[in-house]
Amino acid sequence: MKIHNGSLYWPTTIAQFENRTNFDKLDLYDVVIVGGGMSGALTALAIVEAGLTVAIVDKRQFGTGSTSANTGLLQYSNDIMLHELIDQIGEQDAVQFYKLCYKAVDDLEKIVTRLHLDADFIRRPSICYASDENDVEKINVEYATLKKHGFPCDYYGPKEMTEKLPFTKLGALITSEDAEINPLKFVLGLLQKVEEKGGHLFPFVEVEDVFEADNFLDIRTSEHSFLAKKIIFTTGYETVPVGKRIGAVINRSYVFVSNPVENFHDWYKQALIWETKRPYLYIRSTVDNRLIVGGLDEEESEAPYSQDIIQQHAEKLLKQAQELFPNYKIDIEYAYAATFGESIDNLPFIGEHPTKPNHYYLLGYGGNGTVYSMLGSQILRDLVMGKRNEDAEIVQLDRKYGVK
Repeated sequence: MKIHNGSLYWPTTIAQFENRTNFDKLDLYDVVIVGGGMSGALTALAIVEAGLTVAIVDKRQFGTGSTSANTGLLQYSNDIMLHELIDQIGEQDAVQFYKLCYKAVDDLEKIVTRLHLDADFIRRPSICYASDENDVEKINVEYATLKKHGFPCDYYGPKEMTEKLPFTKLGALITSEDAEINPLKFVLGLLQKVEEKGGHLFPFVEVEDVFEADNFLDIRTSEHSFLAKKIIFTTGYETVPVGKRIGAVINRSYVFVSNPVENFHDWYKQALIWETKRPYLYIRSTVDNRLIVGGLDEEESEAPYSQDIIQQHAEKLLKQAQELFPNYKIDIEYAYAATFGESIDNLPFIGEHPTKPNHYYLLGYGGNGTVYSMLGSQILRDLVMGKRNEDAEIVQLDRKYGVK
C-alpha cells in the first residue's frame, strides 16, 4: 500500500536513524509490537518501562511510514465535537474520552521533558472557525459544552478574530493547552530510548501470520519467527496482517509546506487553525517559520503516484492559505499526499481482540492520531499486564464497529 507520495518535509529535519544490531533475539518476548510508528513507539516505551521485554518489528525502516507524513497537531478537541459525541455514546463516556485526550497532550509533553527529547514540542492554542454562518451555532453549542465540563476554551466573534488574526470569520472556538510537535523527531527519539531501556528493534521484517504454540504466540515473519506472550498491532492505516478491520474508512489527504515566512506577528500565538466544514482546512507553523497546510481529503485509499495531481492540490491549498494570510509571501517548497484512516464512530480502536486472546490493537484513526496513540499506549500497558483499565471500554474493539 502506498502510504504517501511526494516531497516530505520532516525527513529533512533529522539525521538518518540507525538502530542497534548487536543484540541477541530473545527466545521469548513478553510483547511483540507490529509497527514502529507513533503508536508502536509510544506503546513500546510504556511496555519496556513497565519492566517487560519487548520487540518492535516493522516492514519498513522505522519512521518512514505514516510518521513522516504526520502533520504533528496535538489537540484535545476531536473530529467529532464533544456535544456530538455525547449524543452518540452518552455524556459520561464522551466527557471522559475528552478528558483522556486532554491528559494525553500533557503526557506527551512529560515524555519529551523526562526523556530530554529534541522534538520541537511547543504549546499552542487552537482556533476552530465557523466555515459559514450555518456553523456559528454549532461553535456556540460546543463552547458551552466544553465550558460546562471544565475544558479550557474561549469564543471569538468577528471583532476578536480581527484583533488576533490576519483574517476574520463569523465565530471561532478557541481551545487552550494544545500543542505542536515534530512527529518524526519524536518517534525516532522514542525508539532510541526504547533501545536504551532494553527493547529490540527489527526493521524490514514483515509479519505474515500468527499461530498458537504451547500457550505462546508463534509469530511468523519474512525473516524468522518470534515467540511472544502477547502481540500488539500498531499498524496504522495499513491492512492488519491478522484479523479483519471493519468500521473504518481509509482516505487520502494533501499537504504542502511553505518557504520560511519572515514573521508571524499578526498570528495569535501561532495557534493551530482548522475549521468546521468537512473535509477541513488546517494550518500550523514550524520552528523554522514555515506553514504546514493540509486538507482536500479524497475517498481514495492510496496516495496518488502522479506528481502533477499532488502539485495541483497543493496549489489549491496555497490559494486557501493566501486568502487567510494575504500579507504573507507563501510559496510551495514541499508537497505530498498521504493515506489516513477515520473510524465510522470517530473513536480509535484500542484493546484485546474479542475472539483471539493475547492479540491487541492500537489503531488511532482520525485527525487526533498522536493523542490517541498516547492514551492507547497506557490502556494497553495495563491490559497486557492483566490490570483493569476503566477507560478501555470506551475504545474497545468489541463494539458496533471494530476489528474482527
